[in-house]
Amino acid sequence: MNLEQEINKRRTFAIISHPDAGKTTLTEKLLLFGGAIQTAGAVKSNKIKKTATSDFMEIEKQRGISVATSVMTFEYNHMKINILDTPGHKDFAEDTYRTLTAVDSVILVIDCVKGVEEQTKRLMEVCRMRDTPVIIFINKMDREGQNPFDLLDELEQQLNIKTRPLTWPVNMGADFKGVYSLYEEQLYFFKSNKTKIESDVLKIKLDDALLEQKVGARDAAQLREDVELIEGVYDAFDRQEYLAGKIAPVFFGSAINNFGVKELLDAFCEVSPRPVHRPTNVRVVEPNESKFSGFVFKIHANLDPRHRDRIAFLRICSGVFERGKFYRHTRSGKDVRFSSPFSFMADSKAILEEGFPGDVVGLYDTGSFKIGDTLTEGENLQFTGIPSFSPEIFKELVNLDPMKSKQLEKGIQQLTDEGVAQLFTLQPGSRKVVGTVGELQFEVIQYRLEHEYSAKCRFDAMSMTKACWLTSDDKGKLDEFIRLKGMQIGYDKDQNPVFLADSDWILRMNMTNNPDIKFHFTSEFKLEA
Repeated sequence: MNLEQEINKRRTFAIISHPDAGKTTLTEKLLLFGGAIQTAGAVKSNKIKKTATSDFMEIEKQRGISVATSVMTFEYNHMKINILDTPGHKDFAEDTYRTLTAVDSVILVIDCVKGVEEQTKRLMEVCRMRDTPVIIFINKMDREGQNPFDLLDELEQQLNIKTRPLTWPVNMGADFKGVYSLYEEQLYFFKSNKTKIESDVLKIKLDDALLEQKVGARDAAQLREDVELIEGVYDAFDRQEYLAGKIAPVFFGSAINNFGVKELLDAFCEVSPRPVHRPTNVRVVEPNESKFSGFVFKIHANLDPRHRDRIAFLRICSGVFERGKFYRHTRSGKDVRFSSPFSFMADSKAILEEGFPGDVVGLYDTGSFKIGDTLTEGENLQFTGIPSFSPEIFKELVNLDPMKSKQLEKGIQQLTDEGVAQLFTLQPGSRKVVGTVGELQFEVIQYRLEHEYSAKCRFDAMSMTKACWLTSDDKGKLDEFIRLKGMQIGYDKDQNPVFLADSDWILRMNMTNNPDIKFHFTSEFKLEA
């Protein structure tokens, strides 16, 4: 199979949602339909003790939430599907934002009871910035929720995107009977089944008298009326509009009951984009270029705690990645090779001989990779749009066991390399300050330091609100500013100076009083140097 054929068969996407909308459950069911797993695990079920395949960290299994992006690959209908299941919790939004740079489309999960929630809006803003194609899955239709038309109005108004239903529910809650596929003209009857794949499908047109027998006269009349309204009010589905990120097809179902998932997966395979081009600091890279290129969008320490491994997640952007071949690490200028690259199934791995655009490859990392690093076949370029953001919460790391200082130092270095938190060093005393966008990250870091590195610590709150990277064309003025503001200057892991402001007012004052110094709110400035 040639490169063009390999690209055409690949679909790489993220599943995003507000917490508890059913994102990880939907991921499980997609894997189930794809044959990647035999039994789906309910994330929070007391009856089914198996935990979700995509939640593999111990703290995820205990809390029933996703706190790290996981990668899963499976074959379906002669296509290779790469799913990136992202954290829904707002405290881990930065991990999700970076993951969205590594995918070509997304599936957005909406709870039919709660509708559009705060984190949903934030995630969609990132998708809108890049015009990422979006498919919407309205979940939990077996519960009493909002009117479907009200949900569609809310989606359009709150998320700034046109919608087009491709399936439509017959009732909801206790009276939920199934969904009608507008594009297949098929009626899918609802069955409550959490662990197996079963489907009861009837090929039927809406004007068929058999519809009354199957769903009852009242529901048949309501379905016909709803579909007539849909055809009259909503634009016809246009794949090009979808690929441009301007219209979102909408599906209804119940992920926990395996219902509506196959229709979603079939339609996704049909309409979603193949791997697309990527911007760099030099030019745009097309996937069908003959030479390999790719970038690291995530790093995970201790994927297997028994082996203390550190894994870099690489998105292939062009060409063919080959096991054992030398590639240029553009930031360091060194040539590197990988004898055991692998593909993922959550926490299980398989050795990969070659990979193609759209694939996510796991690379064993000895500490040479940082998020955003680029690998090429020699060309000196850097993929852009994968920044680290300024944290919002800052706490000082305090060692509770001086005998484990080395373990603590190694642990905090490796965990902050993953990108869920940032590490700054203050002088005098080499004090370690950790910055995050949410409180829960500190809990996760503290848990992982103790259980993966045997290092106990606590985090003491600090009166800081913003971290800004500093650059200047006048080195003398930058050095003078750093000298004068010594107590508010930290250094990141690359030894770049960072101004740690106590308040927005102090930050604005310093920016106004020092026009020759540039204050950067993301780490993207490093590519401009």
